[in-house]
Amino acid sequence: MLLQKQSYEDYKYVMADVGNVYLGARYSYEELLQNEDVPFKIRAIVERYILPQSAPETTLESEFYHMTADSFTYRTCRQLKARVKYSMLVEKRSLFSGGKKKEVYTTEIMGIENFVKMSLAQKQARGILIQEIILDKLAMMVFTV
Repeated sequence: MLLQKQSYEDYKYVMADVGNVYLGARYSYEELLQNEDVPFKIRAIVERYILPQSAPETTLESEFYHMTADSFTYRTCRQLKARVKYSMLVEKRSLFSGGKKKEVYTTEIMGIENFVKMSLAQKQARGILIQEIILDKLAMMVFTV
């Protein structure tokens, strides 16, 4: 049980570089609001724009996995130039095993517009696992709260 808890917590993080803020996808909105490491503007956006449409216990992973293009949360995230980092099962040939096909996870980053275009069935068929949400700092700076 400790191993499961540790791996779950591995996807709860906040990092930033010069241009982006990275949020681990296992955070719930409630946890984001309580975490002092999350920039104030993100907490304000979640509180004012996202929570009226979503439950506090909803995780970022679940929100983005089930997001549709007509939701207010999608429009908010599009303004923030959100991107989704995810893993997906792909079939590859291994050079070391005589060319046998093997399913492995590969990691990709996709803009929110393209990610939302994928249907829930397509995401499930591809075995997509959302790892993190990436928000553009410049877009956050011009976003009015």
